[in-house]
Amino acid sequence: MSECQSFDPVADTDSRLLILGSMPGVRSLQMQQYYGHPQNRFWPLVTMLLGYAEVPLDYADKKQMLLDNRIALWDVLGYCEREGSLDSDITCEQPNDLAGFLQNHPQIHTICCNGGKAAADFKKYTRQLDLQRITVHFLPSTSPANARWSLTKLLEAWQVINTCLLYTSDAADE
Repeated sequence: MSECQSFDPVADTDSRLLILGSMPGVRSLQMQQYYGHPQNRFWPLVTMLLGYAEVPLDYADKKQMLLDNRIALWDVLGYCEREGSLDSDITCEQPNDLAGFLQNHPQIHTICCNGGKAAADFKKYTRQLDLQRITVHFLPSTSPANARWSLTKLLEAWQVINTCLLYTSDAADE
């Protein structure tokens, strides 16, 4: 078993929407980048949803694209053991401090879980949290392992992000 440690969150004081994954895969951990595997559809999907012409090449620019659009990014799990990259192989999991994160980022009003494992662990580790002010969406995984979901289907399902961001912009304008 390999020990896996999550990355620091990508977030700032303007972040209004939090996207949660489960735990970075092997390639992402090697690259020290969220969604670093070239077949993962996260960056192309978010780029299209946000109306950008192409995915930024530089990782710092990818993160800045999220921040510029009030999106934070993190993982439900802070630590686990796993061989390979499949969520189904995760053992000895320990959650990130989601309560602390949300307390430090009270402006977050929407959480989107990327995939079934992120959703299940979010439900498991946030039972004690008061999430009444937060809308939560459970979205299909952008992982290449989720091959039954085409990019077109993912775009349709993930469109909720644009609705949430539009809400954020409207509320900020008032």
